[in-house]
Amino acid sequence: MEMGMGMEEGEVEGKSMYEVMEETRKSMEEAVAKMLFSKKERSKADLSPLLTQVSLLFLNLRQVNRSILLEEDRVKVETESAKAPVDFTTLQLHNLLYERNHYVKAIKACKDFKSKYPDIELVPEEEFHRNAPEEIKGSALSQDAPQDLMLKRLNFELFQRKQLCRQREELEQRKRTLQETIANRKKFLSSLPSHLKSLKKASLPVQQQLGILHTKKMKQHQSAELLPPPLYVIYSQLFAHKEAFGENIDVEITGSVKDAQAFAQQLANKDVGLHANVEDSKLEGDAPEEEDDGQRRRKWPKKARAKEDMDLTGVYHSHPLNVILHVYDDEFIDAKPVKLVSVRFEYLLKLNVVCVGVEGSQEGPGKNLLCNLFPDDTGNELPHQTAKIFVGDDVAFDEKKTMSCPYKWAQHLAGFDFLPEVSPFLTNSYTSICDAPRTAAIQSGLSMYRHQHRVMTVVQRIRARMKAQLVLSY
Repeated sequence: MEMGMGMEEGEVEGKSMYEVMEETRKSMEEAVAKMLFSKKERSKADLSPLLTQVSLLFLNLRQVNRSILLEEDRVKVETESAKAPVDFTTLQLHNLLYERNHYVKAIKACKDFKSKYPDIELVPEEEFHRNAPEEIKGSALSQDAPQDLMLKRLNFELFQRKQLCRQREELEQRKRTLQETIANRKKFLSSLPSHLKSLKKASLPVQQQLGILHTKKMKQHQSAELLPPPLYVIYSQLFAHKEAFGENIDVEITGSVKDAQAFAQQLANKDVGLHANVEDSKLEGDAPEEEDDGQRRRKWPKKARAKEDMDLTGVYHSHPLNVILHVYDDEFIDAKPVKLVSVRFEYLLKLNVVCVGVEGSQEGPGKNLLCNLFPDDTGNELPHQTAKIFVGDDVAFDEKKTMSCPYKWAQHLAGFDFLPEVSPFLTNSYTSICDAPRTAAIQSGLSMYRHQHRVMTVVQRIRARMKAQLVLSY
């Protein structure tokens, strides 16, 4: 029991409870080992004191365990007592840190606050003192001089902005008035073409009576802008000849203007000219060169077979617009001239040639008025090699497709200048040997034809040919 009371105090003879527990455990292990040894030796006399010793040691062990648990409870109470002020101090620290962060955020928000004042471009102080009204400069708004000056400048800025707002309203009102005026004038301009059209229609009898067909001329000139270049050259040359020399002829443009506009738009979209559209797409790779002349001749039969299978219907497709030349008798007595003949010029797009035909004529190619207008120019063959290669040499020009023929003089009249098919030296040598009179006639006709007044020559020959036919018909 003395040992038990000493255990209540936490130490026994200067030893801690844990050391006493360790000694007690070792003593129990020794006693249990002796009991096991005695049991093996079958000596029951030694077991009784050993059991008593083990029981006492077990009681001591429980006593030591209880003392340890009591000591732990005491230490826990002391720890809790010491921890309470630490927790209170930590809580106060966290509260102070939270409050500090709150103040820091509030200060930062105040510093970062952007008012409208920095963005306002105030007038300089000199201008303020010079232009500000007296009711703004003389009023006292603050005891602090810089603050009072700033408030006055802000009031002056407000005063100026109100004036600008009033000016803006006045300008807006003026703008609306001008827009209404512009709208009325646009409405009038939109209706003006119809009025001009009716005015032109009403002036047609006066123009016909006075012989000044201004409306018709303007309409023809507008249509001439849609003509292909060859027909435009013919139209301009004939019209210029009529205006310059007062020739009794009339030039007219016929055909579908809408189709011509669509064709012009198509060419504009492709961004290529009419000549490039025909030759580059159809004759690509067919242009003869000196280096590969033999190779091209070797490939010619294959191309000829391909041309035989080609549909030639589109070859004779002409431009939507035509040029009509009306030739009148220059020896008339009556006021109204007599029309002798009307000649139609058309342009074949794929062949790039100009064809000419007499309007309303049903005669064959050999009896045509324009046949042999110039020596050896019957119009039965194409005038240049490019068109012949395109349709094939064995395919003759079909006059029935277009009711007109590609005369050479028409090509020259349209501005075309083609290389001759045979060298002029060989031609001159051959004709000089075989038929000298015919050569002289050809040279005479060509020299006359190649004269600068080509239009005059063509018109005169057509008129002479038609007069001769009229005389023979009587």
